Amino acid sequence: MKNKFNDFHSVNNSPWPLYASLAVLNLMLSTFWSFYSNMGAHSFFSMFNVLLMVSIWARDILRESVYQGNHTSKVMASLKYGMLLFISSEIMFFLSFFWTFFHSSLNPDCSLGYMWPSWGVRAVSPLSIPLLNTLILISSGVTITYSHHMMLAHNWEFSIKWTIYTILLGVYFTILQGLEYKFTSFTMMDSIYGSIFFMSTGFHGFHVILGTIFISLSLMRLIKLEYSNSHHLMFEFSCWYWHFVDLVWLFLFLFIYWWGF
Repeated sequence: MKNKFNDFHSVNNSPWPLYASLAVLNLMLSTFWSFYSNMGAHSFFSMFNVLLMVSIWARDILRESVYQGNHTSKVMASLKYGMLLFISSEIMFFLSFFWTFFHSSLNPDCSLGYMWPSWGVRAVSPLSIPLLNTLILISSGVTITYSHHMMLAHNWEFSIKWTIYTILLGVYFTILQGLEYKFTSFTMMDSIYGSIFFMSTGFHGFHVILGTIFISLSLMRLIKLEYSNSHHLMFEFSCWYWHFVDLVWLFLFLFIYWWGF
């Protein structure tokens, strides 16, 4: 119903949830099919469809928020709870990786040579690229926080500048992570150590890429002056997500890189 007398946003009928679900289903099926054939192009086409559906859906949400003013204080509070639940689910996701790591490292069996890292595996030194990446992510957390404070103080120029610094640091982190993978002496097939190392750090790197894209989209809206000091939910969510990425990396560095070395 469009005529409502409450503070909540009663959304209109939209085809995008159904289309996005079908696109994700097609992506999963095409990805599994590509494992058994040389039809990898279908996976890229399916990924394009998913990104297209998400973009169109996000466009409608921005229209409802910025131009129609449907996101009241109660709606924004509900969206914040939703974002917190999403981050909580991501925490459980990474917790499974840490569980696997400690299960294997605290009691290595004969398949690992009764040692950790497993026999024949030369672990990555934590004092090389991992330490530099730690400093980069901590610095990026500082820059995105400072940008948020500048936004609250109506200093849009400095907010844009420090957001750009955060994006550059995120890109720098991703490049260094790729170089680290290139020069490692082991692969994902080298025992459980190689599997959990590349799975945990790789998925974290994937989240860094998503966070960088998230902040870049927020920067575009910031440049267009679509934010105010009291209504900048997308930027605030990108800050939360980036701090979550920072925190996960600190645990990865301490346990998988440092303690596991």
